Formats: sequence, C-alpha cells, structure tokens
Amino acid sequence: MTCEEFSTGATLFHEADPRVKILSALAFSVVVACSESLWVQGLSLLAGLVLVLCARIPLGRLLERLLLVNLFVGALWVVMPFSTPGPSMFRLGPLSASYQGVLTCLSMTLKCNGIILVDIALLSTSTIFSLAHALAHLRVPSRLVQIFFFAWRYLHVLEEEHRRMVNALKVRGFEPATNLHTYRTYAYLVGLLFVRGYDRGERVYKAMLCRGFDGTFWLLHHFRLQPRDIALAVGMGVLTLGLAGMEWMNTLR
Repeated sequence: MTCEEFSTGATLFHEADPRVKILSALAFSVVVACSESLWVQGLSLLAGLVLVLCARIPLGRLLERLLLVNLFVGALWVVMPFSTPGPSMFRLGPLSASYQGVLTCLSMTLKCNGIILVDIALLSTSTIFSLAHALAHLRVPSRLVQIFFFAWRYLHVLEEEHRRMVNALKVRGFEPATNLHTYRTYAYLVGLLFVRGYDRGERVYKAMLCRGFDGTFWLLHHFRLQPRDIALAVGMGVLTLGLAGMEWMNTLR
C-alpha cells in the first residue's frame, strides 16, 4: 500500500508529513483495538470511511485490500458464534450460535475494518521510502527499519520468481489434483522458492558491500512540519481522544 498504488490526485493526506501520519495511525489503532463499546467501534469505522473518501482512495484498490482482511474475519464468523458459550441467539441445524459469540465477531469486524480504513487513508498515501525515512526520524531501531524496507523491496522480486516457476509448471503440462504427485510438486516449489530467495539475498548483500554499505542508511533530507501537518495532527488527535473519551464514559456506566 503505497502512494504509487493509491493516488488519484494530491490531497492533504498525500502531502502531509509521514511522521505525523504514522503516529496518528498508531494512536488511533491502539484506542480502537482496546475499545469494548460497539458505538466506539462503529464510529471508528465511519471515521475510516470518511478519511478514505477525503484521501480519494480508488475504490477498486480499496475493496481489494478490504477483501483480504475480511477473508480472515469471515472465517471467525463461521467458527466463533458456534464455539462461544452463552445464551443461544439462533440455531443452524444442530449448531447453536450464542449472543456472546456473535457480538464478539461483530466487534472484531468493526475494529479490523475501522483500523484498516484509517491506516489505508494515512499510510498508503505515502511512498515506502518516505515511511522508512519517517521511521528512522522517529528513532525506530535501524535494523527494524531496514527489515521493513528490504522486506517490501524484495517481496515483489520473490513474487515474480514464484510466477515464473508456476508458468514453468504450466508449460510442462502440470495440472494440480488431490494426489501425491501434486503435493510433492508444490513442496518442491516452496522449497525452491526459499533457496532462490536465499541466493538472491546473498547476491544483494554482496552487491551492497561492494558499494560500501555498512548497515547505515544516511538521511540526506529531513522533514519539516508545515501548517497542514499540524492541522492533520490536531484533527486526528481530536478524533482519537474523542473515541477514547466515549470509551471511558461507557466504562463508567
């Protein structure tokens, strides 16, 4: 999720300081993840939708990302309502879905989608390079920043390698089925992907050593807070504190 994929024009989110966006997304995610009120979780989802609209995120890309997240959430809806003890809400044949299980799944659905929408609006509107640069400015350990950056950089390389191997199997007439030959072929495919990934990593590491890399990313340009950054920080701060205040008031009842 980077600015190259999610960009239909410059907005406040595209131009804002990535340090502000990272801290805002982190604070919002922590508050929503710790919340127990469905009202707070529903408002976080609504806030995420509004921010995504303000950031002009392309609908197709957005739905693609949400689908990946909700595949996991959908699996919880299949299992959790029927495995959580409590008063029955409805029955499906011999299975009984409890109120507590349904409410838990609903809570997790609202939390996941709210957090993902806000993170997409804030973080996907920056390039991966600016995010890594911002993490370095925020005093995140250098090795973690490098792991984050190189994982993103070479994930696409591994994906392309996997695509080439799958195409090679198709050219050789391979057709997957539920038999031992298919399982063995996929095992070889995964093993070969790891081996080629290791070899590529070794070549990249040696190439970087030849260029004088000593484990340090030197920052030549530095961020400067602008009025728009302060406006975004204040707006996200008010939103996050508002949700936290609602959660606190809910716990007092």
